[in-house]
Amino acid sequence: MQNKKNTLLFSLFLMGLIATGQNPIVPNKGLNDPHIHIFKDTAYVYASHDKSIENKRFIMEDWWVWSSPDLVNWTHRSTLKPEETYIRKPFEGCWATDVGYRNGKYYWYFSERNQQTGVMVADSPTGPWSDPLGEPLLKEDLTPSDEYDMAIFEEDGEHYIIFGVWDYYIAKLNYDMVSLAETPRKIEIKNPRGPYNQDGNNTEKPTDDKPFVHKYKDKYYLSWGCFYAISDNLYGPYNYIDTVIKKESFAKGYEAPTWPNGFLQGRHGSFFEWHNQWYYTYCDISQTGNRWFRDTFISYVHYKDNGEIATIRVDGIGVANYNADQPVIEAEDYFKMEGMVKKEYGENGFIVATNAKKSYLNFPNIKEIKGYSGITFTIDSIEESQFSIEIRRNQLDGEVLASKKIQIAPLDKNFTSVSIPITTGFEETENLYFLIHKKSGGAVEIDNFKFYK
Repeated sequence: MQNKKNTLLFSLFLMGLIATGQNPIVPNKGLNDPHIHIFKDTAYVYASHDKSIENKRFIMEDWWVWSSPDLVNWTHRSTLKPEETYIRKPFEGCWATDVGYRNGKYYWYFSERNQQTGVMVADSPTGPWSDPLGEPLLKEDLTPSDEYDMAIFEEDGEHYIIFGVWDYYIAKLNYDMVSLAETPRKIEIKNPRGPYNQDGNNTEKPTDDKPFVHKYKDKYYLSWGCFYAISDNLYGPYNYIDTVIKKESFAKGYEAPTWPNGFLQGRHGSFFEWHNQWYYTYCDISQTGNRWFRDTFISYVHYKDNGEIATIRVDGIGVANYNADQPVIEAEDYFKMEGMVKKEYGENGFIVATNAKKSYLNFPNIKEIKGYSGITFTIDSIEESQFSIEIRRNQLDGEVLASKKIQIAPLDKNFTSVSIPITTGFEETENLYFLIHKKSGGAVEIDNFKFYK
């Protein structure tokens, strides 16, 4: 059975239905306008699909679902064609999508170009899909804005749909998820900015299309591409804050080309959380060179103490993916974490700190690691502490590769380096768990770690 399974996976890879990527997550396929949701501990990206690298305009003939167990290895799972919807014919305007889940069913909302929004329903996150209405959910005369590029927000069992361009509207969905429970309300944004309004003077195009809402702690974040605003209330008003992408975001080779209005344009996407880590997934054209054939990237998201979002990193490493040759791996860039919290540290920096007796960090997909003989952690504690760090392979109760008891004195004013040798040797690629058992003292703080030979 295993040989047959491996043969099937290899065949799917050759056909382009499996992608082992970093950034872009699915290269050279035109996967764009990504919304990522976590269902049953699996990531699903619901996305638009640019047809060809030869595109000279937006040609998007269907919608896609891809899934991943780790944000690195992606498999194509479903294609939705406009013929299966109320559109009932081939169509080149299969624009942005999003999905909601309620009572065992999945509801996939889709844009009919920049005109209307429809909805499909299925019993699984990948379909098969059926059209419950046979007509648009959001019709083109519903509001003064255009009824497309929707996002779904869920809180306390209630679902809301947000949509529009320049001005955004929000409405609660009924429990059937295919009708509105209220008349859409316009969302007020104070002092908005956007790719066409970077100086605040363009009142005709103050924001952009593709709104999205997520919640972090007790604040609501309304974003349009890489621009965002914050409110204490879901319905607003929202105060414009900043962009998550800046000139300093880009690694070499990822800063160009950009859209006609610069690198802040066209960053359609969404924010999501998994395993106590936050991410931003978005469109990029740096690797295709064609604004009509976009890729999807994912970057880590770190929140400052004041609730603002730190500038993200745009590179080819991506997320949940590491290389032992990196000078250091930042501790806050974990894939899984329990019993710890992120903390802002210094200027534009973050660390992780324990808040329980037992805690762990997980870093999978560590490549080029064979030949390294140990790990050096940069750690600290605000008071005298005794603890141990245990390194395990593949899972929390997996093979123990090393363990070390550590004591930090309160006189240590700065982070200190602690090296832990690995006597059993690393394999080509590793999935490592760092278990921290605190015996006494204050929180254990970890800034970063690196591998040594």
